[in-house]
Amino acid sequence: MVERTRRAAPATPEVTPVRKLKALDDARPSAPGEHWLVLGAGIAAWAITRKSPSFLLRTAGLLAGSALVGRAATGRDGLSKLLRFTPLGRRIK
Repeated sequence: MVERTRRAAPATPEVTPVRKLKALDDARPSAPGEHWLVLGAGIAAWAITRKSPSFLLRTAGLLAGSALVGRAATGRDGLSKLLRFTPLGRRIK
C-alpha cells in the first residue's frame, strides 16, 4: 500500500513591521530633491554626534548617518539595485 503525503501549503511571507514600512514607502510618490534631503540628514547625524563623549551616542549617530547616506546614494531599491551591475551581483533579484 502506498502512502500519500500531504503537500504543505505554500508559505505566505510573514507580514513584519519592516515589510509594512517598505510597502508604504513604495506606494508613495517621490518628493523632489528627496535624496538630497536624506543625504543632508545623514551628514547632519554624523556631524552632530561625532564629538559626543558618549560612545553609544557616537555609535548611534554613525549607524544612522551611514544608513541615511546609503539610502540617499542608492534610492528606494537599496544597494541591490547597484549590485546588479557587478559580476557577482547579477544573481541578485
